[in-house]
Amino acid sequence: MSNLNLKAQSENTYDAIVVGSGISGGWAAKELCEKGLKTLVLERGPMVEHVKDYPTASFAPWDPPHRNLVTEKMRTEQHIQVRGFCNEYNSHFFVNDIEHPYTQVKPFDWIRGYHVGGRSLTWGRQCYRWSDLDFEANAKDGFGVDWPIRYKDIAPWYSYVEKFVGVSGSMEGLPQLPDGDFLPPMEMNCLEQHVAGSIKSKFPERNMIIGRVANLTRGLSQRGPCQFRNACDRGCPFAGYFSSNSATLPAANATGNLTIRPNSVVAEVLYDQEKNRATGVRIIDAETLQSVEYYASIIFLNASTIGTTFILLNSVSNAFPNGLGNGSEQVGHNLMDHHYRVGAGGSHEGFQDQYHSGRRANGIYIPRFRNLNAKTKRNDYVRGFGYQGGASRGRFNGSEKIGVELKAEAAGLGDWTMWLGSWGEQLPDYNNKVTLSKDKKDKWGLPLVDIDCEFKENEWAMRKDMMNSAAEMLESGGLKDIYTFDDTKSYPGLCIHEMGTARMGKDPKTSVLNKWNQMHEVKNVFITDGACMTSSACQNPSITYMALTARAADYAVAELKKGNL
Repeated sequence: MSNLNLKAQSENTYDAIVVGSGISGGWAAKELCEKGLKTLVLERGPMVEHVKDYPTASFAPWDPPHRNLVTEKMRTEQHIQVRGFCNEYNSHFFVNDIEHPYTQVKPFDWIRGYHVGGRSLTWGRQCYRWSDLDFEANAKDGFGVDWPIRYKDIAPWYSYVEKFVGVSGSMEGLPQLPDGDFLPPMEMNCLEQHVAGSIKSKFPERNMIIGRVANLTRGLSQRGPCQFRNACDRGCPFAGYFSSNSATLPAANATGNLTIRPNSVVAEVLYDQEKNRATGVRIIDAETLQSVEYYASIIFLNASTIGTTFILLNSVSNAFPNGLGNGSEQVGHNLMDHHYRVGAGGSHEGFQDQYHSGRRANGIYIPRFRNLNAKTKRNDYVRGFGYQGGASRGRFNGSEKIGVELKAEAAGLGDWTMWLGSWGEQLPDYNNKVTLSKDKKDKWGLPLVDIDCEFKENEWAMRKDMMNSAAEMLESGGLKDIYTFDDTKSYPGLCIHEMGTARMGKDPKTSVLNKWNQMHEVKNVFITDGACMTSSACQNPSITYMALTARAADYAVAELKKGNL
């Protein structure tokens, strides 16, 4: 008996458990800790401390040993990650694909970062609110199930998170892209301003604006401001952009209520059938392979869309033989991503007396303008798309000259160029899915995920318009030598906006979560990462995850205090 730890359960018990420390997990930790709950954050990868663990943040261009080229080692060990945004500066923030395998039933690039902070250290930082155009879409055109919320339900929470995150942007008054609580916007350069005016003149329903981005144009809460180094994906020692490591986790830690356990691979949620509640989670220590159980009254799953889906499907019991809370048979289904790598570019002969300064950490944005109303309706596809892009002017690329001759050549600049790349909505489809392998396991003895997802007829029809509309807008601005591009081999995953698989809905028979991101069948489990999304819209989704997380945490704590959880 002397070797038994009879206090093991009490020592491993918290008020709340948060699985994952990325964008939504960091917000869950902050909100729960600030509301007084002793909160355990479980992260499957190692610790990353703000500033201390950003080894390449201050590298000069000549510091990377291979000058930021993709090395043979990266091509071997990170063969999937390098198809995304993984490079020599940031490869330590992306997984080793050999150590973390999965099965692609159809091509799907799963881009991941397993460490404290997750992909909040490498995200694109674009922050766009959704509108009722997006929340009502499923109900109006019949694809997917109706969202259980509308813009008015989430609008105050958008404001709440924006004020903490620090989103720079301009007020535009566009119904399809609601304004927010913004820091001062960055500026468009001369060609962008010119093209924006030309587009507005020729296409009144289209608007080119400066992007809305989580880079601080003004210092906020001892963070920032942005130094405009455009080196965000290496980790920012100035906290010039929002990440879990620089913002939400420090706020949670300041309460004294936070415990972070890295290297903790969550294998399953533990369920008590008599109480009809989850009691905790079982983890496998990534280093020792020891199995440990932790207990809590509230569990937030924020392991990323596919990570959360794995946990649900692997949490089997007599009550839920097909996965936790999966009576609807919807867990794992309706996987979505945005489709992109389509657009146009060109050059402009004007503005020869002007140049841009600095390395602005942002570009332009053209909000959705298709299928807004009867005037903009298309008959060949439903939903819509937006554009990101920008203009720049190239400098000379080196010379053998020296002295005065070198200076004279360096003063010579090429023409201005501009590109527009489009991001389009993918429809929810039950057949786009994540399942668990029946025979393949990883190094921790857990089943691999099988991903079976593809773009379908609506997405391919939309891409033609995405490409052609980009070209006609550039042409309206007087650009020459316009070229179009469409990666016809494009497939889901690479946009790194995967979502769906545990969708919100009104009916427990056709959805997994209710309007509070609470599982219909397991009331003390909440899911607020991308898995919760009922449709994908065309805007970058991260600010919506944050708002949903803060809203769900507020509700969860209130219900806990009432004794309902």
